[in-house]
Amino acid sequence: MSNHLIALGTIVRREIVRILRIWTQTLIPPAITMTLYFVIFGKLIGSRIGTMHGFTYMQYIVPGLVMMSIITNSYGNISSSFFGAKFGRFVEEMLVSPMPNWVILLGYVTGAVTRGVIVGALVLTIALFFTDLHVAHPFTTFFSVLLGATVFSLAGFVNAVFAKKFDDIALVPTFVLTPLTYLGGVFYSVDLLSEPWHSISLVNPILYMVNAFRFGVLGVSDVPIVTAFVVMGVFVVGLSAVALRLLSRGVGLRS
Repeated sequence: MSNHLIALGTIVRREIVRILRIWTQTLIPPAITMTLYFVIFGKLIGSRIGTMHGFTYMQYIVPGLVMMSIITNSYGNISSSFFGAKFGRFVEEMLVSPMPNWVILLGYVTGAVTRGVIVGALVLTIALFFTDLHVAHPFTTFFSVLLGATVFSLAGFVNAVFAKKFDDIALVPTFVLTPLTYLGGVFYSVDLLSEPWHSISLVNPILYMVNAFRFGVLGVSDVPIVTAFVVMGVFVVGLSAVALRLLSRGVGLRS
């Protein structure tokens, strides 16, 4: 077990060093993007919208934007990092070593979650320059961030396993992740939607992550909080099983 912990610590340390070494690519761009969102949607458009669920529009969208930055950066970190390991061919060395597959997966996921949390904290700090926030439920906030980042870290890992070229790791964020994010209640309450769009939105997993985090920060949610955590838990278990299965079979990894 001690050897497993050493291997896990090595992977996590390498991932964190990578994040900090290229901080101008991993940390600064999302901070600038979210700042523009705060200015355009929060200040300019928000001043015309008024309040939503008893909060100013700026306060209402902050949790959604923070969660959006967390999941996109968690996903992007692991997909690019693990595909880089495939491209550099050193992932094969990990697979033939005594290192268990769960150690490899946990190491990369931990690194991706770390980047997501760092970016989320940075975005939340920037948000405090635009509005006042008081966390209503700290434990709910923490676990929603942890589960949300883990879900999309695992999804990014699966994407990286199947990717054959660098363009492949950009397909899912562009054509799947971005639309789901914008339709996940980041900028609005799904209660405002008429049928069938309201029912369609309930199929979107990002809706539950955004609302779980919003409930933790503001105390309001469009979906039952228990349902949100059940959905995230199911995705964590399911994607973990898929990722471990792909590693054990060496799909897209061995040549």
